[in-house]
Amino acid sequence: MIPSGTRPEESITLKRIRSVVRGVGSYLPRRKLTNQDLEKMVDTTHEWIVQRTGIEQRYIADEDETTSVLGIKAAEAALTDAGLTAQDIDLVVCATSTPDHTFPSTATMIQNGLGITHGAAFDLQAVCTGFVYAVATADKFLQSGSHKRALVIGAETFSRILDWNDRTTCVLFGDGAGALVLEAQEGEGAPTDRGVLTSQLRSDGRYRDKLYVDGGPGSTKTTGVLKMEGKEVFKFAVGMVTDVVKDAFTASGTTPEELKWFVPHQANKRIITASADKLGIAPEKVVITVDRHGNTSAASIPLALDVARKDGRIKDGDLVMIEAIGGGFTWGSALIRW
Repeated sequence: MIPSGTRPEESITLKRIRSVVRGVGSYLPRRKLTNQDLEKMVDTTHEWIVQRTGIEQRYIADEDETTSVLGIKAAEAALTDAGLTAQDIDLVVCATSTPDHTFPSTATMIQNGLGITHGAAFDLQAVCTGFVYAVATADKFLQSGSHKRALVIGAETFSRILDWNDRTTCVLFGDGAGALVLEAQEGEGAPTDRGVLTSQLRSDGRYRDKLYVDGGPGSTKTTGVLKMEGKEVFKFAVGMVTDVVKDAFTASGTTPEELKWFVPHQANKRIITASADKLGIAPEKVVITVDRHGNTSAASIPLALDVARKDGRIKDGDLVMIEAIGGGFTWGSALIRW
């Protein structure tokens, strides 16, 4: 019953469940591959790679470092950062395009490696946008009340699907994994709430031939290797992703001026800087790690988040935008109050 003298709208609570970041972690393979190393493998130079991509080195997984192994290590680091144990987790979502097996999912292997025997675990595939899609998906599970805490992982061994004789692609990619622990907490339903405030996801399958792998169990019965039209991907990445960034501010009731950190997919430094410039985001707000990691596909954003959190840039309360574009094309953003 509404108290006398109270307007109906004043009696309505706007509280809602938010997916709050409890911890972040990452893991990189043991072996570092520098541009100087690549000069001995293909017809390229350190100067050319840096000028075109901003990449100086990347990490390459050894045979015993499978995608699930990288994912387990990143998840363990995130749980430690969160002050939680694996038994506190009831949802595991792994974004990857390089699973250990066609099935079972890499997520279930990570789940098993962590000793979790309850809850749900599944993979999600949206290539380089995979981590954004995974955050959005886990957020929906937590908002619904069906689950309490989620491990959201981006893990890749792209070195397994590269043509190491193709100098236009093999210099770009690296391996690694990163993870977030998200926890369902009650918020006020305001832009000042901690947690995921909004996610914006898009896809357009007409652009398949611009970035793809030329194989698969349902077509060639082989793994295949990565193929890319670099100039076309660059044009799309800079020209078409602004909608998911602008829509995120509108949907969350925030403004670009309030943004503290922009953490895009780490594909290419030229794409990152051109996109930020087009969006009017100041360079000092942009987190860039592509120089040390290369393009690690779905792992790149959580790797960058971990770097920026560990070095003190990302602080509690900061408004953080993650954004990516991947093969398909897929693209998306998520706005998170840390």
